[in-house]
Amino acid sequence: MEIALRTDIGQKRSDNQDFINQFYNKSGVPLIILADGMGGHRAGNIASELTVTDLGKNWEETEFSDLTQIRDWMIDGIEKENKKIHELGKEESFRGMGTTIEAVSVVDNAVLYAHLGDSRIGLIRDGHYQQLTTDHSLVNELLRAGQITEEEAAVHPQKNIITQSIGQQSPIELDLGVQQLEPGDFILMNSDGLTNMISNDTIVNVLLADDGGVKEKAEELVAQANKAGGLDNITVGLLHVEGEALL
Repeated sequence: MEIALRTDIGQKRSDNQDFINQFYNKSGVPLIILADGMGGHRAGNIASELTVTDLGKNWEETEFSDLTQIRDWMIDGIEKENKKIHELGKEESFRGMGTTIEAVSVVDNAVLYAHLGDSRIGLIRDGHYQQLTTDHSLVNELLRAGQITEEEAAVHPQKNIITQSIGQQSPIELDLGVQQLEPGDFILMNSDGLTNMISNDTIVNVLLADDGGVKEKAEELVAQANKAGGLDNITVGLLHVEGEALL
């Protein structure tokens, strides 16, 4: 398993409210966490970095290598972090703070993921992109209800309103899933600053290009988003299952 992480401020923002890092527990099991923060006066920066760092430090103290144990740990740990960020957000300087979260752990040939917000996790296999997560956003709810089309969703003025996030008052409704992996698979974690800028086809073309390894491909995804306008912070976590040459 090869892993590459990349984050970039983009072309229009004055600061980067995204945060991503990877951690290993005492059994050597990896956990990659991506967060896209929100809130003014650096509140978003603090929410995303604090969430990733808190969960990462806690993960490093565990010895879990069983998917069920890891799943239970994610549910408990992420809800505790939600309450912590919510309490912090009551302070005037942090009012409105919150963050999305994507957490991915890999055990043998399976990836376990947790999702909250409108960042995404996708599987790229055999030249196709499959989104594994469902956006927790107002626009996606309108789309699923048939009230708007996919074309309207792509340019909707309320596209940035999310319906689930770390820091909310009510208990979170975390999405969890398990994906079996095959040689040659890519798992892509990203903030919406990537997928709001480039298409799934562009993502696939970058990943299946002959040149470069995982690090170079992660950098090229960010470069393509910046080339398309870079309207938001752009963060990528890219995992590649070895055992088959990159196409």
